[in-house]
Amino acid sequence: MSWRSVDSINVNLPEGIRLYAGTNDTLPLKAWYVRIDEKDPYIYSKVVVSDDTTDNRETVSSFARDLGARVVVNGGYFTMNKTPASHSGLLMVEGKIIEPATNQVIRDSIEYNIARTAFGFYYEDGIDISWVSTKEDTIYSWSEPPANRPGIPTDSLEMANVEVWNVHDAIGAGPALIMDGGIKITSDEEVFFGTSIPRTHPRTAIGYTNKGELIIMVVDGRQEKSRGATLEELAELMLDLGVVEAMNLDGGGSSTLVVDNNLINLPAGKKIEREVMSAIATFTK
Repeated sequence: MSWRSVDSINVNLPEGIRLYAGTNDTLPLKAWYVRIDEKDPYIYSKVVVSDDTTDNRETVSSFARDLGARVVVNGGYFTMNKTPASHSGLLMVEGKIIEPATNQVIRDSIEYNIARTAFGFYYEDGIDISWVSTKEDTIYSWSEPPANRPGIPTDSLEMANVEVWNVHDAIGAGPALIMDGGIKITSDEEVFFGTSIPRTHPRTAIGYTNKGELIIMVVDGRQEKSRGATLEELAELMLDLGVVEAMNLDGGGSSTLVVDNNLINLPAGKKIEREVMSAIATFTK
């Protein structure tokens, strides 16, 4: 990818928030990422959820406008065929679990125990990506996901090496893209096989560097100038930016980035935004 600073937007942002645009004419691909200095005391990010009581959904631009956020990107999976919508996977805001993690799924009549990837903000500052599960009001995290394979489920989640995940905001989606500074795509372990998620799509990813910088990326797709990305390509894009841990968020028509109330990308090739249930928002004091 060939990256450039989007100066027309950055001129109005604090130094700790920078937007970049990238292109690859060969694939072809168009992408954007925001580098956010989470250690800056005047910058902070959190998970947000729609307050629309009718359907639990709103556009990313609506989140940005109503909350006064400088950066907003779409969050986790949600049910699009239900009104009101419900979150598909972990959703935690200000210490309250709104939706527990998805602990089991069924594929071809086989039941799989799962711990899918989630992104969280620690109480003691700092950010993390881990494979998680929930029980009552507690989130548990693993350094490795269950060893599921198509047709071969794990018997149960191994509790010997589990830790309590002490985060105040968290959002689940998946699969993982990067762990411990290397590409580690856990589609099978998280049981995303049998779904469209591993295919080429518009994408949203989130991760962080060893300097504590938050990296948020969207990749346009389903259009002539940008076909979308595979999970492998998305992981490579994030790794090239120095990310040490990263995960895939909801994609497709949901992939939307708004910076300073500017719609940056074309969601699924359109200027019309899909309403989503959750998002990750960055604010300045």
